Amino acid sequence: MSPAHLPTTPSTDAVRKIVHVDMDAFYASVEQRDDPTLRGRPVVVAWKGKRSVVCAASYEARQFGVRSAMAAVTAERLCPQAIFIPPDFTRYRAVSVAVREIFQRHTDAVEPLSLDEAYLDVTENKSGLPTATLVAKTIRKQVWDELHLTASAGVAPNKFLAKIASDWRKPNGLFVIQPHEILEFLRVLPIGRVPGVGKVTEQRLNLAGIKTIGDVQALEPAELEQQFGRYGQRLYELACGIDDSPVVSNRVSKSISAEDTFPIDIPLCETDPIIRRLAEKVWSASQGNARQARTVVLKLKTREFVTLTRSLTPKEMPTSAAELAAVALSLFDRIELGPSQLFRLAGVGLSNFQLEPELPLLSTRLADETSESPSMDYER
Repeated sequence: MSPAHLPTTPSTDAVRKIVHVDMDAFYASVEQRDDPTLRGRPVVVAWKGKRSVVCAASYEARQFGVRSAMAAVTAERLCPQAIFIPPDFTRYRAVSVAVREIFQRHTDAVEPLSLDEAYLDVTENKSGLPTATLVAKTIRKQVWDELHLTASAGVAPNKFLAKIASDWRKPNGLFVIQPHEILEFLRVLPIGRVPGVGKVTEQRLNLAGIKTIGDVQALEPAELEQQFGRYGQRLYELACGIDDSPVVSNRVSKSISAEDTFPIDIPLCETDPIIRRLAEKVWSASQGNARQARTVVLKLKTREFVTLTRSLTPKEMPTSAAELAAVALSLFDRIELGPSQLFRLAGVGLSNFQLEPELPLLSTRLADETSESPSMDYER
């Protein structure tokens, strides 16, 4: 029996219908689709090298413990027979656009989280299908029929639950959480499944006797707030399956960027060809964007792991990859560490996107800082 303080199930009229779609091992699946010789084999999307990280791993590679964001050398040790494929983000983006076009046949309320996953609000859908479950089934079938890729989907009354559901029957699965099932479904899940509960927070919660979401449900909201502050209230709401955050379909990209970690540390003067290659990637990725960037960003990381960013907002933005590279290279003058300084990473980015490209730029700004820049899309 549920504690008396737990919320009651919302009425049917008030329930939203949210679908979370997650492409299965997306980058690796695209590689296996495009090269039949890779099918059924352990594929790791990453450059080989001591400083490379895994962008994606096929399910055949995952059986050996290989995971995304793992060091490539670790992946190679776990799965010596793995086939390493350098990432091709231009191709992955093109496939992602095709997937998104399928989503938009059913609803305009699509919130992409990355190239391979998105939330969809199908409370009202354009395809006239009677249930959210049927919408999710149709989307998965269309993705397979048209793109020959598999996708997993979760259907639930809110984003928090839909994302958990999409992971429940991966790969190539569909799972539905009905409103009346929410509390019982969540009760047995480990507390680490709640967004915002990382390893440190999980340890702190465990010390307080909270190991499952059901343990949170058993506590009074005031008690949680007293122990964990404002986050205690949010923790209680999620434990009860309450998440009112809307699907936001018009999120604006804050930056487009690419970076490369070098096999060996090199001086600044030797990064010129790398900067030019990264500029080409960023320029390609920015094409077709309805918004125009106003700022060029250069990122460098020293051999001592100090990250430097330099940015420039010119009066006139680059009109080609070569011009973008030239602006990024001009920022070398703002690096005052001497010719003997060695670097382990470089990155190029575009940021400060404006809604109306035709508006004139009123000023030129040059900014220097020593900090982490926005996350880069490419990691070698």
